[in-house]
Amino acid sequence: MKAAYEHVDFGHDCSIRVYHRRLRRIPFEWHHHPEFELTLTMNSQGKRYIGDSVASYGADDLVLVPPNLPHTWASNRSIDDAEPEVAIVIWFDGAWVRRLADVCPEYNGLCDLLRRAACGLAFEDGAGTRMREHIERLLSDKPRVRLQAALDVLDFLSELPATPLASPSGFDARTGTPTGHEPEQINRVLALIETQFSRPLRLSTLARASGLSERSLTRHFTQHLGESVGRYITRVRIGHACRMLTDTQTPISVIATRSGFPNVANFNRQFKASKNMTPLEFRQQFAGARSAEEESAARLTERSPSLQRLEKRRVKVEA
Repeated sequence: MKAAYEHVDFGHDCSIRVYHRRLRRIPFEWHHHPEFELTLTMNSQGKRYIGDSVASYGADDLVLVPPNLPHTWASNRSIDDAEPEVAIVIWFDGAWVRRLADVCPEYNGLCDLLRRAACGLAFEDGAGTRMREHIERLLSDKPRVRLQAALDVLDFLSELPATPLASPSGFDARTGTPTGHEPEQINRVLALIETQFSRPLRLSTLARASGLSERSLTRHFTQHLGESVGRYITRVRIGHACRMLTDTQTPISVIATRSGFPNVANFNRQFKASKNMTPLEFRQQFAGARSAEEESAARLTERSPSLQRLEKRRVKVEA
């Protein structure tokens, strides 16, 4: 299932876009866009899909999604059935945030936040409640007030722990590639892994590409990436497999080969260890969520006026 492209219209006088979405049920809408997205979901429970991450979510779920990473939420019930489900969505371009941090050291933490969000971040319990305190300003009719509120939210989030979500994978050509924040030797290794993950990758080959000894590469890689070289390669391969499982009907045996696994048994074993489900179950989750969304589409008429879906087979309905 290909992710639909969403166009976010900021308007000529705004550097962020805030959307107050209110629905009876949040539908499955697998999509991507080139902006960062911070979403606070309230009065809703269901499944959250961020890249290849599939997880349950509940009250005050707060997630930061990086550019071009496919994502969606799909609710199965409201916490208070008498009230609508609500999402407060903030879209912004990371380029101006990084420039702001360059000239204003008070915002240095924002660069680290965007770097940490390369695979998506789910913030700890309590972060969504803190963001609630800023909702009135985020929904102000004055662009400057909304901008300041968004900066305040991003600033306090930069100091909070959060859980990475998606694997570094083929969902976006830039996800999992060098960020410029790692030493150049590590960048060369990451680039090689990103382009050659479907082939056998020996530590000796990666060490030669980095110009480091195998021992030094292992130490520096763990220091900067937080995991071993082998674990990182496996996550890249599984991420690529997840993209093929959601975007295509390619047989699982072929996906295993194209993702760099020596055989289907090894692929199934490592996939289940990573995702707590088999590749077939993973594919069926997306197919099942899509079917449920199509059945309920007639009842879901609210759409963001700032999002224009470029998908011929769906009808766009403005809120």
